[in-house]
Amino acid sequence: MSTPPVVRLATRADVPRIAATLSQAYPDYRWTGWALPEDGRTQRLSRWSELWGGLVPVLAGTAWVTDDVSAVAAWVAPDAGAPAADLQAVIDRDLPRVFGARQPVVLASERLGALGRPPEPHWWLHAVGTRPAARHAGLGAAVLQPVLDRCDAEGVPAAATVYTSTVVRWLQRSGFAVTHATRTAVDHELPIWTLVRQPKRA
Repeated sequence: MSTPPVVRLATRADVPRIAATLSQAYPDYRWTGWALPEDGRTQRLSRWSELWGGLVPVLAGTAWVTDDVSAVAAWVAPDAGAPAADLQAVIDRDLPRVFGARQPVVLASERLGALGRPPEPHWWLHAVGTRPAARHAGLGAAVLQPVLDRCDAEGVPAAATVYTSTVVRWLQRSGFAVTHATRTAVDHELPIWTLVRQPKRA
């Protein structure tokens, strides 16, 4: 019998490894090629991973990792407040650098995906990824579990927006169900699915 992976809350010291994990997990994700301009795409993805997959959720206490940081789940809590002023300044500076001319359509598409989110407070899955060499070992599901357990204990939904049917099926195995389907704004190039997981009742 295999030993369950150790999952823990991420710390500030984990941010570089979180960025590396998500950068390795996302190059072949359709959203990456659609959202990030081709010039400097690797660097753009690395900065996106470092900031939105790492620093922002780590400082909020809402990122979970396997002990070796080979898998990451970054969430936004139901009661999340605005980032600190210095962090918001970094976000405002780097958002245009990451998305370039794609920023308006990316943000508009995120608003479309948000239409399927629950009206009540909920946990929002912002990013999840596993290093390619560590895939198919249940690590992605493992880093989701702390928040899903909390959702069940507190009676709170969880939600996510994804851009491939493969990820839809993967989240469905953790109890998520599609609540909204559309396509990206302006170009309609990618499908968008919003999924919600209702809390399990004891």
